[in-house]
Amino acid sequence: MGLKRWSRLELILIGLFLLMTVAAITMIIVFVTEEPGVIKDVLLIALSGESYDTNANTDCDDDSSVFQSEQMKCEQRGCCWSPLDERNVPWCFFSTNQGYTIFDAKNRRFEVPHVHIRTVSSNPSSPITNTLDIAHNPFGLTVRRKENRRALFDTTIGPLVFADQYLQLSAKLPSHNIFGLGEHVHTRYRHDTNWRTWPIFTRDTQPNGRANNLYGHHPFFLCLEDESGKSFGVFLLNSNAMEVTLQPAPAVTYRTIGGIFDFYIFFGDTPEQVVQEYLELIGRPVIPPYWSMGFQLSRWNYGNLSEVKRVVERNRAVGLPYDIQYTDIDYMEHMKDFTYDPVRFKELPEFAEYLHEKGQKYILILDPAIATSRRVGGAPYESYDRGMEKNVWVTKSDGRTPIVGRVWPGETVFPDFTSETCIDWWVDEYERFYREIKHDALWIDMNEVSNFLKGSTTGCEDNKLNYPPYTPKILNELLYSMTLCMDAKQEWGDNYDVHSLYGYSMVLATEKALQHVFGPNRTMMLTRSSFPGVGKYSGHWLGDNTATWNDIKWAIHGMLEFGLFGIPYIGADICGFFGDSSEELCRRWMQVGAFYPFSRNHNPQDPAAFGADSVLVKTSKHYLRIRYTLLPYLYTLFYKAHTTGETVVRPVLHDVYGSHLKRCPCFVQGVDTIRVYIPDAVWYDYETMERLTDRRKHVDMYLPADKLGLHIRGGAVLPTQRPEVTTTHSRSNPMGLVIALDDNNQAAGELFWDDGDSRGITISVSLNKVWLYFRHRCVLKPFLRRKGKFNSPFPTRPRATKGKCKPQVRQLSIKISNNEAKCKSRGCIWKPSSTERVPWCFYPKDYGYVVTAATETDSGIMVDITRNVKHRISARPDSPDINNLRVEIRYHTSDLLQFKIWDPTSDRFEVPVPLSTPDAPETDENKRLYKVLISNKPFGIQVIRRSTGTKIWDSSVPGFTFSDMFIQVSTRLPSKFIYGFGETEHPTFKHDLNYHTWGMFSKDQPPGYKMNCYGVHPFYMGLEDTADAHGVLLLNSNAMDVTFQPTPALTFRTVGGILDFYMVLGPTPEMVVQEYTALIGRPVLPAYWSLGFQLCRYGYANDSEIKSLYKDMRAAGIPYDVQYADIDYMERQLDFVLDSEFAGLPAVVDSMRNEGMRFIFILDPAISGNETRYPAFERGQAADVFIKWPKHLKDDIVWGKVWPDLPNVDVDENLDWDTQVEIYRAYTAFPNFFRTQTATWWQKEIQDFYNNIMKFDGLWIDMNEPASFVHGTVGGKCLGDPLLENPPYMPPLESKHLGLNHKTLCMNSEQILNNGRKVRHYDVHNLYGWSHTKPSFDALLSVTGKRGVVVTRSTYPSSGKWAGHWLGDNFSRWDQLVKSIIGICRFREVEGYLPNARWYDYHTAKDVGVRGEMISLPTPLSHINLHVRGGYILPQQKPENTTKRCIICI
Repeated sequence: MGLKRWSRLELILIGLFLLMTVAAITMIIVFVTEEPGVIKDVLLIALSGESYDTNANTDCDDDSSVFQSEQMKCEQRGCCWSPLDERNVPWCFFSTNQGYTIFDAKNRRFEVPHVHIRTVSSNPSSPITNTLDIAHNPFGLTVRRKENRRALFDTTIGPLVFADQYLQLSAKLPSHNIFGLGEHVHTRYRHDTNWRTWPIFTRDTQPNGRANNLYGHHPFFLCLEDESGKSFGVFLLNSNAMEVTLQPAPAVTYRTIGGIFDFYIFFGDTPEQVVQEYLELIGRPVIPPYWSMGFQLSRWNYGNLSEVKRVVERNRAVGLPYDIQYTDIDYMEHMKDFTYDPVRFKELPEFAEYLHEKGQKYILILDPAIATSRRVGGAPYESYDRGMEKNVWVTKSDGRTPIVGRVWPGETVFPDFTSETCIDWWVDEYERFYREIKHDALWIDMNEVSNFLKGSTTGCEDNKLNYPPYTPKILNELLYSMTLCMDAKQEWGDNYDVHSLYGYSMVLATEKALQHVFGPNRTMMLTRSSFPGVGKYSGHWLGDNTATWNDIKWAIHGMLEFGLFGIPYIGADICGFFGDSSEELCRRWMQVGAFYPFSRNHNPQDPAAFGADSVLVKTSKHYLRIRYTLLPYLYTLFYKAHTTGETVVRPVLHDVYGSHLKRCPCFVQGVDTIRVYIPDAVWYDYETMERLTDRRKHVDMYLPADKLGLHIRGGAVLPTQRPEVTTTHSRSNPMGLVIALDDNNQAAGELFWDDGDSRGITISVSLNKVWLYFRHRCVLKPFLRRKGKFNSPFPTRPRATKGKCKPQVRQLSIKISNNEAKCKSRGCIWKPSSTERVPWCFYPKDYGYVVTAATETDSGIMVDITRNVKHRISARPDSPDINNLRVEIRYHTSDLLQFKIWDPTSDRFEVPVPLSTPDAPETDENKRLYKVLISNKPFGIQVIRRSTGTKIWDSSVPGFTFSDMFIQVSTRLPSKFIYGFGETEHPTFKHDLNYHTWGMFSKDQPPGYKMNCYGVHPFYMGLEDTADAHGVLLLNSNAMDVTFQPTPALTFRTVGGILDFYMVLGPTPEMVVQEYTALIGRPVLPAYWSLGFQLCRYGYANDSEIKSLYKDMRAAGIPYDVQYADIDYMERQLDFVLDSEFAGLPAVVDSMRNEGMRFIFILDPAISGNETRYPAFERGQAADVFIKWPKHLKDDIVWGKVWPDLPNVDVDENLDWDTQVEIYRAYTAFPNFFRTQTATWWQKEIQDFYNNIMKFDGLWIDMNEPASFVHGTVGGKCLGDPLLENPPYMPPLESKHLGLNHKTLCMNSEQILNNGRKVRHYDVHNLYGWSHTKPSFDALLSVTGKRGVVVTRSTYPSSGKWAGHWLGDNFSRWDQLVKSIIGICRFREVEGYLPNARWYDYHTAKDVGVRGEMISLPTPLSHINLHVRGGYILPQQKPENTTKRCIICI
């Protein structure tokens, strides 16, 4: 075969191909060598651009000021360019398929020489493939949790960049719950992930709330994965300047300018376990000496020793618990280390002994910088001279010449603590100084390292270390600002690499010096600059803060974070470092600071400076004495931190102060009531030892000027000691225990005890089998003590000391056995469980009733049942069981059935609310959506959906109880998707079925977690696994509760009446609601104008204020239809009476109404009975409309007290609320709105007001639970059967221990129904608001002749036929906005679900392009997210300022 001849065209194409190949190779080389830095020995895998979620974009721009305006440079890098309106979102970002494979066989890069972190073991506990996935093209690592394969740290989200001086890595995280990273001032503990960047590089700067890098370097964070509490931690061992960006994906991006990526992932499980694992790696915290737990005093610039002693003496004189006195650098001669001022501090050598005489300690300060100048009078500065002889200083880049800066003493040099020679010099200088000035511990400062110049006295050279290609977003964006040049040399390496290790190396050197000086005795070190592992040797304070209200708040976040970082001996300068604190601020700060792990006041004004009789001194002494009482507990927490890595001060997501103390401080100026969260546990007020009734909810806590909220968690045994003014004296006092029992009447604790001074651990005692006392805190007899050692502190049986405290002493086991006996006495089974909320006492399988007769017809089933007498009667002798019951099941319609259980032999109360049921039942079985089965032994009803076979109700479970004042029935549920029941604040729309109980009883109670509020709605909707839905109503108006169980199951309990259930079968959720409202009554159609915007507030001063408001709203052009008046328009809060300050209101209202506005005024039901001439009361009394006692008890009105004041009194609002009510409030009567005569009277009063005083368009009826400001009646003594006020079973209601009559009427009050039947308020209390609503609605229609609108606070099923409702007296807080459903828009971004349909953005009319999935939606302040579903035509109108002026759009 001959050789092929190439054509001319082929030769041209080959030439072009070769030229393009050369050009391509050249471009790749140019790309690879582009800034930042030079990428060596790195293989480029791929370059491509794809569309990408902006939340997951990885910033490709290392100079945003340049690249955001330079699309060409971005694209030349192979990155994607997409300008966005979103703030902080990068415009230039890596594509999803870009990455690098990394190797460097030639150059050894800097790695942190950590003294505690060793090489990772080559013998892993499990194969690495169990937790790590490796992607090859592009390269990426995904760390997963072994048990569920959840991705925890997924670096495939973005590329890995590894240049000489620029390293970047991104990782997707499982949640936004990120905590840690430091040191900064974080204004919130949980990080904001909306593109927040945090620089990390040690720096001397004031912690002022900006996102500046501060004193420490801590690239560690903890992530809470989900609501289960599972957590993990991530630590990057790298000491170079870096920044960490948190982005909404959620994801994290690291950028550092040197070293390597050396990541450690801690799988933990709980947040506490994560911290424990982290500290096992970096070193567990030191256990400080016992005396360092005491309160401490310091300040900048005392001036002289005489002033220091004056401060000491005046704080001793006021009896302030106080252990330690400091001196700052003003004690030194011209601020030179290892010297003291021989004039101003002449007696300093004797000062420690002066303090020791009173059991106090002395701590002084040292800075690292050493002055180059001579001492006073030209004397040599020997510490500097000896350092020069040994060449111990950090040098310039030449490695020989000491680098010179300027700090407090003037021109200075800086010890290289990474050098063994320097460490020896430091130890020697410290020992020499200690021989001259005795002291007890050391405070080291300015070790970031701080330099008042930029780099040095000669500046810094222009090279890649001082001016790297990329500088993280550190303060001033200059690496050597306020520190040394980056090319300075230390033994560990260039300052560029080891700068953030300076404080760490100084701590290591100082620890060696302290051991040399103090030997076997424990001492203390306090450092300002820190690095992971510092906590093994030292504590830390949060730096030079300021006396502001922000700083007192931010300190909490800082302390929590340093708990994560392994430095639990942490605190802020109490009352602030800069500035004279106000008395109020310092007082609040002393209260909370009394419980800082490290508790030191560092303000120019010490506590006693405010005066011995000041509130500040008194409250400071009070809470410091509590601190000293609890020091054995605090010391034990430090022991646990030292031995296991547990945190000392914790957020709620870990626990609290330890596990058992919760502090609730006040951080707002001029405030005495704060909003706090009570975790789900038993809690006791520390100061009163009273059990809190609230749990797992936010509450308003009253904290007057001298009070801090302090609470003990149930289940705790806290060791205590009688306090003295110093720990030296208190340690010789008797010790005791505080025992707080939990839900299971158990408590346990621990005590670590040693001499408090020696290195090493002596004794640890478990307190889980101690003797318990319940009513008082008492001090036990002192520990048995021997010389040098301590025996166990607990004798065989502890004895209380003599005095007023006489506790009941019982064993834990006795209490438990009593519960067990009580359970078994009910015929129940006792089985303890370690699972939270799971009941230990439960019914046997055949407990309940059995069927004795049954008759079935086409229209329903009639059943007689008898109680199974094999089991004893219920353990409530005041509520005897009813042995024989009747059950009726009626098939009302194809989608509605009723089952009713009652006692046929007695006339028990039944709810008089009329429901709409058909006259004829549905007798055709084939048309019914359901079938009903009756089960026996135990009796139960099963309702089955015919189309799917799903059991939607199955009460054939044990436990059915029907007694006189306690009825209980349970049912299995078809799924866990349950919605409804109310009125109470639910944290989620879908119920949590993990043993949660919700009480229902109408009450004047602002919304709160598990607080029964204004209305009662025993209705729920359930979704089935087949996506069908059903609804269930229990028509019962007595106090009740419902409990969910994870089976899933539901238990109803009520204290009276009968069981009367109605079930609707849907089958869709919307049809369930339609069928339910067909049963109870369709909602009223409100007046068109009531759909407009409405304005109201409590506290209008006069009619002029309302008039001005109206004018301002009109001038602003804000659409606005309705103006309200609250009770302030009334004279002394009397219904139907106009106050003189509002004499012009009728004219204002007329004017507004003439301009298209509407007016609504408020009426409360309570009517004053203390007036000389008050027609409303007089006519009501004549018509006999008010609720009275039963005549056999007393023929009189049941008087309460609400808003109306007595005539001719001036209310002293400085008095507490209860005193004001007692002195100034009038007696009030409550109308019985069930009666026709009451409705007639009510309409007459409204008619007269409309005709003679003021026109209106709607009614707002309030306080109709009914609310009263006294409990039951005036004087508090309810007549008749006391069981009605405190029934044998009390549902878990707000203040249930105070009885059902708390904040309302006596339950034995008599009401009369419209048919003349007399009933107890006990049975109809929940119907009061319902009975009030229809007469109000009828009166409004009759008086105005127009539809109008009624708004009511208390509701019951069918109230919606006549009125609307508002969600009650909420607070102006973000969490309240969240709970009003649209409140999620307070976040900058929100996750939302778009159903499977086409959706349009209302504001842009653009197709969203997403369906059937969760999406992230921005939430700008200018508008809310609003979408329109495709396929609909929405009628609209051109908007105007009122609805009256709107015209129809064509």
